[in-house]
Amino acid sequence: MALPPEKASELKQIIHNHMTKMDIHGKVRGVLAETVRDELGLGHQNLSEEDLMRALRRRGIIDDVMRDLSFVQDMPNREVISATKASKHFVDKEPAELKKPNIDPTRRYLYMQIFGGKAFLEHMQESELLPGQVCSTFTLYLHFRNQRFRSKPVPCACEPDLQEGFLLEVQRDHLGDGSKMVDAITMLSIRDPVHMVLIKTDTSNERTLVASCFLDWQSVLSSPNGRTSSAVELLGVGSEAKVLVGILNLKLELLPQLNQTLTQEVVNAQQTLERQRTAEKERLFLVYAKQWWREFLQIRPSHITKLVKIFAQDENGVNRPVCSYIRPLRAGRLLDTPRQAARFVSLLGYEKAPVVGGGGKQEQWCTLLSFLCQNKGDCEDHANLLCSLLLGFGLNAYVCVGTTAKSVPHTWVMACGTDGTITFWNSLTGDRYIHKSNNPDDPPLLQQQKPTYPYRTIGCVFNHQSYFANCQPSDAVELCEFDFHDESKWKAMSEEAIMTVCAQGSTTSLPPFPPLCASVIDSAAASNEIELEIRNMVSEHRKDLGLATVWDDHLSYLLSPALSAYEMERTTGISCGNEEFQDAIKRAVPDGHTFKGFPIHFVHRNARRAFSTCLRSPFCDEIVCCRGDHVRIAVRVRVFPYPESACAVWIMFACKYRLVL
Repeated sequence: MALPPEKASELKQIIHNHMTKMDIHGKVRGVLAETVRDELGLGHQNLSEEDLMRALRRRGIIDDVMRDLSFVQDMPNREVISATKASKHFVDKEPAELKKPNIDPTRRYLYMQIFGGKAFLEHMQESELLPGQVCSTFTLYLHFRNQRFRSKPVPCACEPDLQEGFLLEVQRDHLGDGSKMVDAITMLSIRDPVHMVLIKTDTSNERTLVASCFLDWQSVLSSPNGRTSSAVELLGVGSEAKVLVGILNLKLELLPQLNQTLTQEVVNAQQTLERQRTAEKERLFLVYAKQWWREFLQIRPSHITKLVKIFAQDENGVNRPVCSYIRPLRAGRLLDTPRQAARFVSLLGYEKAPVVGGGGKQEQWCTLLSFLCQNKGDCEDHANLLCSLLLGFGLNAYVCVGTTAKSVPHTWVMACGTDGTITFWNSLTGDRYIHKSNNPDDPPLLQQQKPTYPYRTIGCVFNHQSYFANCQPSDAVELCEFDFHDESKWKAMSEEAIMTVCAQGSTTSLPPFPPLCASVIDSAAASNEIELEIRNMVSEHRKDLGLATVWDDHLSYLLSPALSAYEMERTTGISCGNEEFQDAIKRAVPDGHTFKGFPIHFVHRNARRAFSTCLRSPFCDEIVCCRGDHVRIAVRVRVFPYPESACAVWIMFACKYRLVL
């Protein structure tokens, strides 16, 4: 093994220092004298190196040197914690303690170590994996004070091998002075818990929320050495919110250590006081909400049938005011416009909350971190996120609760313009609709505008600080007027009452809002990978039909502008570049030939699943199975990445051929 000169010199110095420390030279002289005297005799003048090594080895001196000599290898620094990108921490597995990270001595950190899990009984029957076998995995996600972390995925098992270390910064630049480090008293006043979300990813890359819990880390403030170890019980979600799904062994440590710790009595007293304050605020809001609801029913008895939702259950079965699910959210450099934000939210998967057995729809509004980690959720989760993003962009946005044209309960987003324009945003598709109210008192012969939006009724609207219930004679969307200052049309809740339980930091039970993470998808690499897989599947499919496949790479390249234009139209609502695309295709298709193209859109990157879906379309099947003279096949794939690993995947199949009559 060749070493650089500086490394070789360093190695020599390490060996020299070690031999000096063990007094190897003195031992060698002693062995040499003893060997000459006892074994070779006083008259023997020649002593070979082999004789000396044999004597040293027999006395165990060489073994002692090699056993005690160790080399310290510099490990690469851990990834930097970022508020806009999830951090992966890959650490060496040790039975006792993980390697300590490098820290800034002027900052206070909470070092959280995970030492595996146990009692995940649902995976007790998991068989031992074979080398290279694909399996379901667990991934642990963390959020603490605007910092997000992610573990490496590990195979699902009854005792999953989660061995991780996360370096959480407790507070940055306390009081605006970076030289001051927070003390125990200041940290005791910090209400933010560590939000932990465990996600299971199956072999088809589908994610499932396993557990969502909030870790109280302030017990470490009373530990004499600044360390605590505990076993955290993870409970299920939804209908299994009270069922134990597993246990994580973890250790918390404050870095650097506190000069002065608090007593356990002080920590317990502070936490008890905060819980009592939170419980009292929630009790008073509940009393107010009940009185408000009675007043609302007194306006019209028929109001009892309206969809006026004040509380909603989260994934842990906790009832929270609906306003607490929304907060102005700024995406930094990740999203540039409100319409791009709507496009991003629409790319997150839509899935109704799972329900065990019959009985209708499961009540579950996810916290933002759980929704983002799953990359999918119900219509309420989409609407809450889109409303938060629109508020972050400075719009006057609200979540609407009502029904669709098919009378199915639904939520969507509404933005009120300064000129009185009302715009509906469909959070599942990204579509926008302008609302124009019809006057029910107009003469029957007067032409009424037919609504373009897919909503029938509206019961209430709300955001992070306002709540309005519809008390107009009709809750039909097309007849509603959205003048929230008119108390005869909308009954408002007190903003002060809402802020006591929904404002940031108002209660300890309020989950913190995480920042968005940048995409980790390489657009070019992902596009090339999917396109290559699609090409192979097209060739195999045509081969099964007894057809040869000739690819036209130039025609494939010419499809790129069309895919880009499709995505731009979905984002901005503006179509452009079609003239150039048509002109290029006309030049590439000779006279007497026919061109056919079929674009399709997906929100996942599973090529086999996408191709199977494409073949269900008769238009795509006609292109893939094209017969004729001089048939040339083309395909182009374009992946558009968005935050949180969301992506829009556009695929276009095309062919050109000469008709044979």
